[in-house]
Amino acid sequence: MIAVFTYVLDSTIASVALPYMAGSFSVTRDESMWILTSYMIACGIMVPMVDWFCKLCGRKAFFIISVLIFTTASMLCGMSHNIEMMIFARILQGAGGGGILPIVQAIMMETFEGKERPKAMAVFGLGVILAPVIGPTLGGWITDNWAWPWIFYINVPLGCIAAILSKKLIFDPPYAKKQKDLKVDVRGFLYLTVWLVTLQVVLDKGNNADWFNADWICWTTLVSVIAAALFFRSQIKYKDTLVDLSVFKDKNFSTGTFIQVVVQGVLYSSLVLLPQFLQGMMGYNASLSGLAIMPRGIGSLISMSICGVIASKLDGRWLTAAGLAMVGAASLIFGSLNLQIASINIVIPNFIMGFGLGLAMIPLISITVQTLKNEQMTNASGLNNLLKTIGGAIGTSLVATMLTRFAQIHQYMMVKHLSELNPEFVRNVQAMTAVFSRIAHPSDANYMANSLIYKQLLQQATLWAFMDAFRLIGIVCFLVIPLVFLLKPSDNSAQSSAH
Repeated sequence: MIAVFTYVLDSTIASVALPYMAGSFSVTRDESMWILTSYMIACGIMVPMVDWFCKLCGRKAFFIISVLIFTTASMLCGMSHNIEMMIFARILQGAGGGGILPIVQAIMMETFEGKERPKAMAVFGLGVILAPVIGPTLGGWITDNWAWPWIFYINVPLGCIAAILSKKLIFDPPYAKKQKDLKVDVRGFLYLTVWLVTLQVVLDKGNNADWFNADWICWTTLVSVIAAALFFRSQIKYKDTLVDLSVFKDKNFSTGTFIQVVVQGVLYSSLVLLPQFLQGMMGYNASLSGLAIMPRGIGSLISMSICGVIASKLDGRWLTAAGLAMVGAASLIFGSLNLQIASINIVIPNFIMGFGLGLAMIPLISITVQTLKNEQMTNASGLNNLLKTIGGAIGTSLVATMLTRFAQIHQYMMVKHLSELNPEFVRNVQAMTAVFSRIAHPSDANYMANSLIYKQLLQQATLWAFMDAFRLIGIVCFLVIPLVFLLKPSDNSAQSSAH
């Protein structure tokens, strides 16, 4: 769990420090985004290959290797003096980190069974839910008070501790030991790499390039779709492949994974939306923005603690449904905010959203894999985390697009009211012109009045865009609730319900 927390924390902690890194390396903000993109691509490629590498090296050995690679790469990230070295170090860091989460999830699922599993998943949730929430807060505080390299240096002692403890405490069951005569699926690796690299580039750069109005986005998307089709075809048709797709025949796993992908998209899209709203619209700095998001982490911590106690006694599907309803409700509350709000208007829905995420994810993770065999866990965890990574990337990309498009739509709808035929507009212009005439020429004063009103229009259009995006997130949460009841409940839950 030390390794998991450190790995997941790095998926969001660097986002706050991007402007500082861009300044240090003398690059634009768009160029600095490759610091995040390269990490996500490397993680995405490595995650589905975890099961194969575990067979090649032995699961314990590969886990320790992954932790050491991640730790070494973190130190290189902090030491980077140019963008090229940083991107190389982030690719290395993603390659090391990609193996951590699926292996830990598989180990904990196998080690704890029955009534103990929900408690173990509550601890696991500390890493996968709490870490990305506190990442921006911690990253902002470290960047403001120390310097951005320290967001990477803090990984080094934690990584060393995790590797040493893993060497002493973790053991491999027979099916997780090193296997002989293992063949390399070069074809599958090539298709997977092309698919994920092109997909991540399209999702990261699509909004800035105006999506499919740009020829290179169309071609890159086509290459990604073809590579994805060839990858899945190769994994189904041939033997000795990177992944075993037969786990998707399990209804609980396929349905539960889909719901987790949606929740992951909601989690990461909201983590992008809220800081942008607070910093761009409300004037918060990085540290204040991080503190405003902190109640979400507190809510998650409380709900996960509760889940660890009651999850084995109740039907996990109802807990998941209640959690998703709370996340949806909190998103709709965010969708009714304005620019005159107090801090409490941010704190309360944030707490509700965090509480709901913890309540939904802990039982959902358990139910998703409960009908799988232990020897399927590593492979299933790899596929599950691959799809969740893609879900998070799609959610982040969709939010950026929604903000841009919704702002344009609302601007178009409102600008027709800035007309000489609108008496209210004319009165406002005249009043502002009279005020500005005290400090400027009458013609300049009229120009300043019109400019100020147009600026207010743009601000309101952007505010509406944020509100629409939050509302859509809330609606998506409510739409996936019925899918929860397609899952088979855990044996413990079924017995408790019967009693």
